[in-house]
Amino acid sequence: EVQLVESGGGLVQAGGSLRLSCAASGFTFDDYTIGWFRQAPGKEREGVSSIINRNGSTYYADSMKGRFTISSDNAKNTVYLQMNSLKPEDTAVYYCAAGAWVVASTPILDYEYEDWGQGTQVTVSS
Repeated sequence: EVQLVESGGGLVQAGGSLRLSCAASGFTFDDYTIGWFRQAPGKEREGVSSIINRNGSTYYADSMKGRFTISSDNAKNTVYLQMNSLKPEDTAVYYCAAGAWVVASTPILDYEYEDWGQGTQVTVSS
């Protein structure tokens, strides 16, 4: 059974940092692309970042470039999203997802990912 478990969310002031984790199990981690998505209240889900575990290639939505960093520890089957210089508009539920056949690099498209975690709330206060 595929499982993706996010952690690391919380409340932070604007300008602060958080590191999200996505612990994966139930599939061959190295063969998958892991994506981070977020959804704010009243807004559509948007792609944040992704990493191809097979070769380490990373991709970011334009608004996250320079602030967010995705990384993967293949030995731990865990993907991280380091978020710096957080803004109130980064407030959302953040989800990680796994895709075996992800084609697009950017934009990061949610329909290319088959399995999803439950999400972790990130709240950035002004």
